[in-house]
Amino acid sequence: MDYIVVGTAGHVDHGKTVLVKALTGVDTDRLKEEKERGISIELGFAPLTLPSGRQLGLVDVPGHERFIRQMLAGVGGMDLVMLVVAADEGVMPQTREHLAIIDLLQIKKGIIVITKIDLVEADWLELVREEVRQAVKGTVLEDAPLVEVSALTGEGIAELREQLDALAAVTPPRPAAGRVRLPIDRVFSVTGFGTVVTGTLWSGTIKVGDELEVQPEGLKTRARNLQVHGRTVKEARAGQRVAVNLAGIETEAVHRGSSLLTPGFLTPTYRLDASFKLLNGARPLANRDRVHFYLGTSEALGRVVLLDRDELNGGEEALIQLLMEKPVVASREDRFILRSYSPMETIGGGIIIDPVPPKHRRFQAEVLVSLQRRLEGSPEKILAQIIQEHREGLDWQEAATRASLSLEETRKLLQSMAAAGQVTLLRVENDLYAISTERYQAWWQAVARALEEFHSRYPLRPGLAREELRSRYFSRLPARVYQALLEEWYREGRLQLAANTVALAGFTPSFSETQKKLLKELEDKYRASRWQPPSFKEVAGSFNLDPSELEELLHYLVREGALVKINDEFYWHRQALGEAREVIKNLASTGPFGLAEARDALGSSRKYVLPLLEYLDQVKFTRRVGDKRVVVGN
Repeated sequence: MDYIVVGTAGHVDHGKTVLVKALTGVDTDRLKEEKERGISIELGFAPLTLPSGRQLGLVDVPGHERFIRQMLAGVGGMDLVMLVVAADEGVMPQTREHLAIIDLLQIKKGIIVITKIDLVEADWLELVREEVRQAVKGTVLEDAPLVEVSALTGEGIAELREQLDALAAVTPPRPAAGRVRLPIDRVFSVTGFGTVVTGTLWSGTIKVGDELEVQPEGLKTRARNLQVHGRTVKEARAGQRVAVNLAGIETEAVHRGSSLLTPGFLTPTYRLDASFKLLNGARPLANRDRVHFYLGTSEALGRVVLLDRDELNGGEEALIQLLMEKPVVASREDRFILRSYSPMETIGGGIIIDPVPPKHRRFQAEVLVSLQRRLEGSPEKILAQIIQEHREGLDWQEAATRASLSLEETRKLLQSMAAAGQVTLLRVENDLYAISTERYQAWWQAVARALEEFHSRYPLRPGLAREELRSRYFSRLPARVYQALLEEWYREGRLQLAANTVALAGFTPSFSETQKKLLKELEDKYRASRWQPPSFKEVAGSFNLDPSELEELLHYLVREGALVKINDEFYWHRQALGEAREVIKNLASTGPFGLAEARDALGSSRKYVLPLLEYLDQVKFTRRVGDKRVVVGN
């Protein structure tokens, strides 16, 4: 069954709570102070079953101007709204402020309810009716049905239920199959159970035992128990009023305004890119003005950075970046409200374009164009632009979060875009990684050029070291993605891969006849020299070789296992090195030995033996103990 959330809005003492009780039988004023003062202070909730059997969750919000922050905490989760106006008073200041908030949040389905009709005459009621219609003109409620009721006598209540039923029938339900998002509006402790949080489930389904997280605190938890409108249940679905008993979290660690989420769904941020509209009649908003920010149940102080102007006037819209003073969590297309810092008045609202943007410089044409495209584009275009702007590519789950799409919708779009050649998808372990095809081809062209140059310069080497290639072009790419990228090029027949090197497909080290002869002569010379090998300089002189050419030949012999590089000056033949190790091992069998003893045992000189012993220390065959050494390896 799908669940719809409908909330009240309107001026204080216009009968919202009494209306909810007339519809549901539930008195949502639960606090002692609310009973004593006769006004709602906190959010109230009640279930309502409509004539068709549809389930509604009713949210009763405070109407007093002092409690506008509580009203904002409730209105963000509404699918439908009832704008309540008392017949004996008509449109009042909080009626207009609540209506402005409804319009800014684009709650497009609603009913206008004129209450207390038993207190006025017919001609007065007609005047109020006209005043209300004038007030909602130009807003999302301009064409909303109007119902006149008396909660005291019951007149109009049945018609109101029918109107709610009709609107609920054409209201899309919240996505129960998506990821969990529950803005928290209450936190308390229950003896024997521990921490409990409550809120309206915006999306997803929570089941007992599900792993969840609380953001922006970054706390991992588990749903130990669940209740929906006071009933213990095994699962809760989007649109329901839910209480979740959290495992492993202290009550003091969670706060109203936090969100209970599927792990990894939303990322805490201090910056938000958005489109913002300043209300008609509001004072001009200057760049970097301090404001109060409201989204869902969260509230934070921040500053508005105007990206394309120095001042915003009433009725105007602009692209902005919000700089928060504490972390918040948001998703693309979330709607928010701003109130002025002082005095606290609602000044406007807008829509989130990017929930985790980089810092922008003002008046940058490319930034403004990008944000406008993302504001107006289709899901596919927005997803393509997000991937294009992430030069290192993007994990498909992060892409889903940034584009505010479900995982399944994102997967389907990416596969369609890949088939059309817009993106390239890498299989990275069990995940998909998306790269714009333009970027993918640019990467390959850079790698191909680098390998061509390397093979030309070092024709005897099997390929470029993988880590060197990564440090040049892919230092910001995660190691597992870099590995997947190389493997994809290998599957495409572009590369050949060895354990530590990369080469162009079809490349093999090439030798001239002269080089083949030199390689044999070099190996013979080192073999014959045994424990007194020539220095690099001596070899270059005796063979009349350029140092760079000699280095390449020796590098090849090392790679093939014929020689071992002891240091930059000396190479040893592998056979001679093996024999020397055995001599040293026998020497050490009688106890620690010094340089002179090793020199005598090898019948060599300090010039050759000292570099040898330092090499053996480096490969952990020997270890220094004061001025002596012992053998520790095999």
